[in-house]
Amino acid sequence: MRPTTQVSDLSLYLTNRFGDMPSRVFSVNERFSPGSGAKAKKFAGGKLAEPNHLRTSSLWTKLMGSLGSYWLLPLLVFSSSFVTPGAIAQPTAQPTAQPTAQPTAPSNIPNPLPSNPPELPSPTLLPPPEELLKPTNQAEPSAPNRTPDSTAPIPRSIEVQRFVVNGSTVFDPSRFEELLVDFTNRPLSFAELLQARSKVTELYTSNGYITSGAFIPPQELSQGVVNIQVLEGALEEITVNGTGHLKPSYVKKRLEVATEGALNVDRLLTGLQMLQLDPLIDTLSAELSAGSRPGQSLLDVTIREASPYRGSFTIDNGRAPSVGTFRQQAGIGHANLLGYGDAVSLNYIRTEGSDQWEFGYSVPINARNGRLSFNYSNTDSEIIEPPFDRVDIEAKSRNYEVSLRQPLIETPTREFSLGITGVRRESDTSILGVNYPLSPGANDNGETRLSILRFFQEVTARDARQVFAARSQFSVGVGWFDATVNDDEPDSQFFGWRGQMQLLRLLAPDTVLLLRSDLQLTPNALVPLEQFGLGGQQSVRGYRQDALLTDNAIFASAEVRLPIFKTEDRSIVVQVAPFLDVGTSWNSDGPDPEDKNLASVGLGLQFQWSDRLTARVDWGYPLIDFKSRDRTWQENGFYFSLIANPF
Repeated sequence: MRPTTQVSDLSLYLTNRFGDMPSRVFSVNERFSPGSGAKAKKFAGGKLAEPNHLRTSSLWTKLMGSLGSYWLLPLLVFSSSFVTPGAIAQPTAQPTAQPTAQPTAPSNIPNPLPSNPPELPSPTLLPPPEELLKPTNQAEPSAPNRTPDSTAPIPRSIEVQRFVVNGSTVFDPSRFEELLVDFTNRPLSFAELLQARSKVTELYTSNGYITSGAFIPPQELSQGVVNIQVLEGALEEITVNGTGHLKPSYVKKRLEVATEGALNVDRLLTGLQMLQLDPLIDTLSAELSAGSRPGQSLLDVTIREASPYRGSFTIDNGRAPSVGTFRQQAGIGHANLLGYGDAVSLNYIRTEGSDQWEFGYSVPINARNGRLSFNYSNTDSEIIEPPFDRVDIEAKSRNYEVSLRQPLIETPTREFSLGITGVRRESDTSILGVNYPLSPGANDNGETRLSILRFFQEVTARDARQVFAARSQFSVGVGWFDATVNDDEPDSQFFGWRGQMQLLRLLAPDTVLLLRSDLQLTPNALVPLEQFGLGGQQSVRGYRQDALLTDNAIFASAEVRLPIFKTEDRSIVVQVAPFLDVGTSWNSDGPDPEDKNLASVGLGLQFQWSDRLTARVDWGYPLIDFKSRDRTWQENGFYFSLIANPF
């Protein structure tokens, strides 16, 4: 998870010239707080200087000065990195176990939230304000030469009943009526007319539309009605520089979303921050300057691409003892395969009794970060746990997934997404080379076929001190594509809900509180492929992996990570982590397990070197007795993991 932008000053300069009036310069300091997402404004000299947008000679005859504008807005957004000096240690949980289809243990139960808890955002330093200004040398456009009629008399006051504001697509007419109520139903002097016009301009600039303004056009007064014309600023062109393999359209289309309609500097800054958080972009700077016409702007963006290559290597003892607990995993990937932000990954996972291949490909489908994904996995496994290893029990499973995910709300501090996934799960079991049903729901040939639709909702909220992530998923089993259908046993027709939550909070420098919960509810009996596994490295530690396999379950965990050693630049941090894990499980149809409750306390030791290497050992003490063979390290409460990210 990429870090959010640290609180910092961003100076915005706007120069306006209308007619032959002298230019005025605004200086607005804006502070962005990742903690609240709120924005506080400070104005030079205590308040915002009033702009002179128009010079007027006569209200009754010609145009009171001609509108011309020239302004310059430099913006500079620098990238942030995953780990910076002064950043807290990023907690990384152990890899999620990959269950396989077998008689007594679940196969690869989908984990909607990432196995690793969300990383707490690290503060990122921006350059000082004086480095943010990048002036452009452009000639100021000259105003049209319109000479007011010098012979027309200029009245000292004008009876104004109401104002009509034209050309606004941002604010409702009622907003202007409320704004100008003090200037209506009374005589107005010439200066007060200009004040009314400036009120409209102020409304725009105070809401981030700093390239928009208002003026009073030439008009004949009728029934005390004065027309005010609004010129809303817009973006004329976006130029993207510095791209290599990444297509410029990837950046351009996302900025077009942030700048559609009247140009708003707050939305533009949010769009730039979202690009800054994009893992494909290392650094980004932007410059806004005058366009070829009044009110039009040119946005020039320069980026430096991040490395698209991904690689990881993991060793742990997180698999079920039936296929071997010692797991090795290697993965490679490319985050920008064809230049459109499409990602591809390939993973190989093995234990003493299993081999698994995983392939994934995803591609963005719109500029709002909607993404279409395809995933495939194939697992071959055999039971190596005595005494079942004597009868040559084997299982083969395949998993296909097509998923569509669309963020509906996406800012640097919060995200809300919806998605749908189509899943096809297939498994085959055999004894001594002969197909045979070994798990509930399988047909006479030991085959289980599931077709599932999953609807999910995801929420993420983060600030400078914490990250909260939640996921809700509804699963509906359907009978499509020759899925397994049984009269009295679990089959492909079912309904279930799963909810997951993680909260990672910074209590003190390098001191972190991690809370996790996982819940599955269903009214139906489920095949083992869809059941909930309780116990193990990512569940209740102190027990073997998937010690309990049931239709319904609740799991909760609390952990505090305390620093015991860290280098001066905090690139290396060592933490101890006392924890408490609890869980309970039950079946919807059929008897519950004899020991359906699990609980443990324990202590972990974690070593983290930047984002390159994470090593961890855990020891859990079971508070509730559970029948176990005590044959493996995990059955004795000991777990370890080593995760390396070379690039």
